Amino acid sequence: MSSERSSEKESNTFLKHLLALLLILGCLWASQWQFQRGIDRQDRNQGIEAQLTLNPVELNDIKDNFVKYEWRTVTVEGSFDSTNQILLKNRYFEGVYGYEVLTRFTASDGRSFWVDRGWVKAGKDAATAPVVSTAPTGAVSLTARFRLDRSLPQGAFFALPASGAGMISKLNAQSDSTSEGFYLDLLSGSQPSLTPAVPAQVPELSDGPHIAYSLQWIFFAGLIIYGRILIRRGQILTSKELGIEPTS
Repeated sequence: MSSERSSEKESNTFLKHLLALLLILGCLWASQWQFQRGIDRQDRNQGIEAQLTLNPVELNDIKDNFVKYEWRTVTVEGSFDSTNQILLKNRYFEGVYGYEVLTRFTASDGRSFWVDRGWVKAGKDAATAPVVSTAPTGAVSLTARFRLDRSLPQGAFFALPASGAGMISKLNAQSDSTSEGFYLDLLSGSQPSLTPAVPAQVPELSDGPHIAYSLQWIFFAGLIIYGRILIRRGQILTSKELGIEPTS
């Protein structure tokens, strides 16, 4: 009977050690994951900052390798299609609800894509449409930021069914058209009306809490180790008081 109890106690002790080990390994994995996220975010921020400081290039010169030019300021000539426009909802500016206005644009080289003409405030109620300025007709020149499908604001569209497609694909589905795999954030243009009152915002370039979270997970692992030490010490003291040999 004593042998069975001892064997059961050893088995329970082993399971406790195994559980503690798994928890420690989980904490270390989570720490490494958060640390890598922090490094990736730092790299992303540095890349965006570097692109924003470069001199503008002509969009006509960008034919491929779009990733290389993401966030770069570009210039382009062409014309808007005001009949092909979508409001991207669930967008906020300084805590105020509104929409991003995206309008189709055809460049002088024949390529067609979307231009984010900035943010507009929502109407006073759901039945009131927001006030959206009409895009100028005829040929215009734009200064804008080059953006990729993956960086399009993650809002929602009027009457747009949910799908797993990229945002540009959703815009094209909404308007029954096709476009390039990039879009532009309008900054200014050849006419004063082209300068948005609230242009599309650059994402916050902070490092975020990832490094702090990484250290926090290491702290949790340390707590588990410390807890096991305290439990072990308590069991040793109890065993000495009872005059028996400790088992864990």
